Amino acid sequence: MPPGPNGSQNGDSEYLLDFEKPLAANRRHIAELEADQAAAGRDHSSEIRRLRARYLTQLKTTYSNLSAWQTVQVARHPHRPLAGDYLDRIVKEFVELHGDRTFGDDHAIRCGLGRIAAEKVVIIAQHKGRDTNEKIKCNFGCAHPEGYRKALRVMKLAEKFALPIVTLIDTPGAYPGVDSEERGVAEAIAVNLREMSRLRTPIACLVIGEGGSGGALGIGVGDRMAMLQHAYYSVISPEGCAAILWKTGEKAADAAEAMKLTSRHLMDMDIIDEVVGEPLGGAHRDPAEAAANVERYFVRSLRDLRRFNIDDLLQRRYDRWRKMGKVIKLQPATPQPAVKD
Repeated sequence: MPPGPNGSQNGDSEYLLDFEKPLAANRRHIAELEADQAAAGRDHSSEIRRLRARYLTQLKTTYSNLSAWQTVQVARHPHRPLAGDYLDRIVKEFVELHGDRTFGDDHAIRCGLGRIAAEKVVIIAQHKGRDTNEKIKCNFGCAHPEGYRKALRVMKLAEKFALPIVTLIDTPGAYPGVDSEERGVAEAIAVNLREMSRLRTPIACLVIGEGGSGGALGIGVGDRMAMLQHAYYSVISPEGCAAILWKTGEKAADAAEAMKLTSRHLMDMDIIDEVVGEPLGGAHRDPAEAAANVERYFVRSLRDLRRFNIDDLLQRRYDRWRKMGKVIKLQPATPQPAVKD
């Protein structure tokens, strides 16, 4: 399908982020010239080529200099590929497994068996839903405790049958409602952290959109941790941080900058191992290319992890999480000599 008015491959109604609006006039001009050329037979090819080159330059410049808050906006773009889109594009022979064998089935976390290229894997994916009905069914990607217990049940199957695990992380956070707390969401996430740290099988994780709080960590402990270029990964949402520090969500942009939640910042702090590139202008502009990049990341990671015997792999996993992050120690200010009158 050709790109829509905003460059999206979805071809549906135009959706522009605030910082993308300067690109819209150029895009509309190109569409008008193409329409006139088709209807009246006038030759606008040279002008169209010039405008397209200018548009691509603008797009590259814009997306090369995104602020932290703009990155959050891209990660939440309504046309951005979701976990279900990646499952459809890169996972062959997918067999979904349901239920935690205790309470019920949580649609915010999808689990199953399948193949990525030639690799047989177990997949754990957080899915937000695309339309209104699916979003409600998936609780907007905010999992209840039964979702994390289902994920762990399936991960234990992976360990039993010596299958590697891949996880796709995309959630604002675990669901904080009363029913979720009553059923022990904090305990469910904590158990997953403990068990994933010692599962005797390779684990590769990727943040594809939002990586929010313990909701992301609940399926995010592994041997490899990567992010898509315009995803974010943080202990709290920018709005939540702003509400705590400034008592207003209007400071979300300042909070995002202070939290260092982009892939570039997290790579510098050794929180993630790799940044997986996105198509020019974000994954929503070319989902097929984004899926191909995700597939290559998982295949490369799993082949690399296969080189280690399982005991070495577990030790490396433990060491990786123990040394994660960097602490910057500020030097105390040098006392200034007293000034005599």
